[in-house]
Amino acid sequence: MSEAPPVQPSDLTRVVIIDDHPIVRRGLAELVSAMPDLETVGEAESYTAALELLERTPTDVAIVDLSLDGSSGLDLLSEIRSRFPTVKSIVFSIHDAELYAPRALRAGAAGFVSKTQPCEDLLVAIRALAEGEIYVAPDVAQRILRRMSSGGRARADGGVELLSDRELQVFELVGRGQTTGEIAKALHLSPKTVETHRQRIKAKLGIDSGTKLLIRAAQWVAQDT
Repeated sequence: MSEAPPVQPSDLTRVVIIDDHPIVRRGLAELVSAMPDLETVGEAESYTAALELLERTPTDVAIVDLSLDGSSGLDLLSEIRSRFPTVKSIVFSIHDAELYAPRALRAGAAGFVSKTQPCEDLLVAIRALAEGEIYVAPDVAQRILRRMSSGGRARADGGVELLSDRELQVFELVGRGQTTGEIAKALHLSPKTVETHRQRIKAKLGIDSGTKLLIRAAQWVAQDT
């Protein structure tokens, strides 16, 4: 029985890894490069480094974490879709998939894999995107569909799902202890705009002070990570 011909370099799916944790990047790079049909062509730890990498590196699939060093993965997904339309992005994140997967897909991702899923699921997702498909784990897809069919009623996350994508980004960074100035720099906004988002968040969540907002956001971040 003849063996299958080896995969030619031109047939390999080229993957970049965007995550602010070096140990995660190394593990993913080794996982991807161990596959005969995939290759890791670059790594980046931040929004800016990721865009610079994609500018100079031919890429088929980008694995993107939502929490990057001082910036937002959702913003990066949107920028990748705009500037590199042939690159397909997979979100690989510890964040609540039911809350974040729809937002990530709207922002430009073509796949969502939780860091709690088996490694094999990420490989399946990479190959699916390389074939032009969209990948979301079946159980996550079912939860999202059930939520949509029920009219999007709020879950037990206390109304966080009512926040817009930008408000959710601000809320998360507040919970990580960042100041208004730091959030403004990370999200490329003015401090005044950040303060406006903070006021809207407080109104939507029924919070009447900045201290209570900080406590609520910190509790949510701790629960979500």
